[in-house]
Amino acid sequence: MPHIMSDKAQKLRGLKAKLYHKKRHAEKIQMKKTIRMHEMKKTKQKADDAVPEGAVPAYLLDREGQTRAKVLSNMIKQKRKEKAGKWNVPLPKVKGMSETEVFKVVKTGKRQKKAWKRMVTKVTFVGDGFTRKPPKFERFIRPMGLRFKKAHVTHPELRATFHLPIISVKKNPSSPMYTSLGVITKGTIIEVNVSELGLVTQGGKVIWGKYAQVTNNPENDGCINAILLV
Repeated sequence: MPHIMSDKAQKLRGLKAKLYHKKRHAEKIQMKKTIRMHEMKKTKQKADDAVPEGAVPAYLLDREGQTRAKVLSNMIKQKRKEKAGKWNVPLPKVKGMSETEVFKVVKTGKRQKKAWKRMVTKVTFVGDGFTRKPPKFERFIRPMGLRFKKAHVTHPELRATFHLPIISVKKNPSSPMYTSLGVITKGTIIEVNVSELGLVTQGGKVIWGKYAQVTNNPENDGCINAILLV
């Protein structure tokens, strides 16, 4: 009866034709699926060899205890991280600094319409290896008058204050961006050179760098006061 169906399909018009074509389309799909299933039944397929769960190839048999070793290694690493993160800081909570407090908008361009540059209004630390970009392309301007190289660091056990050079800014609690720019505000953790103090490790090696937390507002006081983290 295919020629009758074909004749009908050619003569139908409008909505009836659309519905008829849709029905025939569905029938053809179903027919193709049925034919495919019959073909698959006829063809012989090789049964997959069942691999038992947790099976190890011969060349990996000597690594049986690896998973346990990995777990132990990860546990030790995690404990070290936790230990490293626990600092008994003098100021556990400090007020966060917003971008409007830290940065001042600098307008540039012939008509002073561009406002993508920012001037840092807080005290900063800039390392000796810093190379300034050309002024035209510099986004963050750190004024020379607010760049500090040394800090007044108090040793809590010795009860003495030392004027020590700053090595780097370890963490600014307000924002990671301030840390990367070397912005020093109240509560910032800085690394200072303590070689003058003559501190040594248990093995007898001289300690060069130690962390200290800033306890004052350097932009107001004109100096950095910090307490050494022992």
